[in-house]
Amino acid sequence: MPSLFAAAAGSSTARNIGLYPWLRFFQNLLFWQSVWFLYFQAELSAAEAILLYAVFDIGTTVLEVPSGWMSDRVGRRLTLTASAVAGLSGALLLSIGDSFATFALAQVLFGASIAFASGTDSALLYESLMAEGREAEVEANELRAWRSGFAALAVSAVVGGLMALWSPVLPFLASAAAFAGMLIVAHNLAEPPKRSRAGQSGGELARLASLGSAFREPVLRWLFALSVVLYSFDHIAFVFGQPFIETALAGAGWRDGTWDLSAAVSGAVTTVMMLCSLLASLIAPRLRHRLGLASIVLIAMGMHLALTGLLAFTNEIAAIALLFLRKVPDALSRPFILARIQPILSSDSRATYLSLQSLTSKLVFSGSLILASTTSSDVGAMPFDELQAVLGAYALTGLVAFCALIVTARRLAIDPAPLNRPAGQGGSGPR
Repeated sequence: MPSLFAAAAGSSTARNIGLYPWLRFFQNLLFWQSVWFLYFQAELSAAEAILLYAVFDIGTTVLEVPSGWMSDRVGRRLTLTASAVAGLSGALLLSIGDSFATFALAQVLFGASIAFASGTDSALLYESLMAEGREAEVEANELRAWRSGFAALAVSAVVGGLMALWSPVLPFLASAAAFAGMLIVAHNLAEPPKRSRAGQSGGELARLASLGSAFREPVLRWLFALSVVLYSFDHIAFVFGQPFIETALAGAGWRDGTWDLSAAVSGAVTTVMMLCSLLASLIAPRLRHRLGLASIVLIAMGMHLALTGLLAFTNEIAAIALLFLRKVPDALSRPFILARIQPILSSDSRATYLSLQSLTSKLVFSGSLILASTTSSDVGAMPFDELQAVLGAYALTGLVAFCALIVTARRLAIDPAPLNRPAGQGGSGPR
């Protein structure tokens, strides 16, 4: 990744392209990621910890489409700045919170931070590339930024787990500092020019017409549905991975009555998870070229489904290693999905579409979490029999969705234009 100072050189849109990996780096420097469930569970209960994640998703949900409208109407730079401010505020609030209400407010702010960035970051990249006449490099640049984000997640996971051994609030304070870094990067971004298909007249009706036109594309509808399913299964392991680690350690007799060991192991597991995803991203362009978009994203979905099913099957300590693969499906799917849908969308509705997709994903997953919380303990840690029931239900539901996606994919040209070479080979691809 280029230095932050080098990224600031060149034209304003070229500077955006250079700063984009840094934006994603600070955005994903989440030191609390490997300890949040354990922290909430220790302060409150397992059921309230699940509900707090649902609150996070609801907070994101409420602002998803308004934030997309804000991005399309007011600008990418201002919206990303709002994302950094909300994340900074949420992290600080979690570091001083001591009640469900305080934690819930912090989760709403975190949700707002995600909502403001959702779609806006990718839209800024694509429009900056268009301004430079480099639209063909979108896949390569998304992969570069994806690696930057996963590197941040890998570093912050293990460091955050170790910080929690010293003080439970340190990971949240460190995350606040990371959002301050994101705020500095956002301040140095430039608003990219937009090429609107709907023209300058027509206002919101023109934007809605542009969005409706995009949804008439069968491929876009299929990718929309797939993205909703992928989001849910990625976050199943995120939410329930920490209590799974805790029950596995307890079953092996390694837990000493505190959450410290679980937090440290969770941080180490998350770091290895992100490193595995980084390694997968190195071969992902070649696999995408060889197999095609439909095959590689369905393989990603199959990996999510297999992971959920296996975690429901056993809580042996060796099964913790399965969590190493949780983020590999992301490396095999998300950058390529983003690159496929961007040319279909118009600048006047691009962020709105991506926010609508994220909104749907979070509504579906939040609803499932609310159902899951009704079967969970009101006090203390979540036992494995409860985890097994929840994960088993998710796995069966996912299998039905997976079969439906395979059947419908056969009728569509998901990737009609063959690639001449894997993204990132030659030219301005990832180095």
